[in-house]
Amino acid sequence: MSTVTPATFTCPLGDDAALIPRTVAIAEAHQSLLMANYKRLAHWDPGFDATNPATLEETRSRLEQQGRAWLEGTQLPLDIAVPAGRDWRLVGAVSLRIDKAMRTGEIGYWIDPAFEGRGLVTRAVTAVLDQAFGPIGLDRVELRTGTDNARSRSVARRLGFTEEGLLREAVVFPDGQRDDDVVYGLLAREWLKARGQGGPAES
Repeated sequence: MSTVTPATFTCPLGDDAALIPRTVAIAEAHQSLLMANYKRLAHWDPGFDATNPATLEETRSRLEQQGRAWLEGTQLPLDIAVPAGRDWRLVGAVSLRIDKAMRTGEIGYWIDPAFEGRGLVTRAVTAVLDQAFGPIGLDRVELRTGTDNARSRSVARRLGFTEEGLLREAVVFPDGQRDDDVVYGLLAREWLKARGQGGPAES
């Protein structure tokens, strides 16, 4: 399988990248991207079991669930892609989980190491935050990451998130190991001010 796929809809991130909805339509390419990064992802995310990688059918099922969550307004699942001729090469992912009642969300992201250092994650997260604090109407977005994930923590700081605390042994991995999580938070008014849009207090 290849990480290259066509796409009927994209959200541009400049001339060299775009966001693609993560649906069953790109299941095979997404599965290929996952398999290329599975051991690395398992180091950070307990949802990835390094000893028992997801099958294509399991990935299809997960993407179907995410598609339903998207329609219900509880999740925004996207893949990061770069041009590959007339198609797109998947290189990473960004997701926003949404609590409509609380008007809050939690964002997560990752990228293939071959595409690190290009600003793709920063641009992808920026686009998602614009949606979160714009059309979706959230008041707060949270980001959690491991204490030793220097790249992820750097993205959080770069985008204006505030480090709010340490959750001790909050994450448990399939092998039983527990790790700490750092919590970052970003408020709508902070994001809108940073983006030059102001907010109710500034209008």
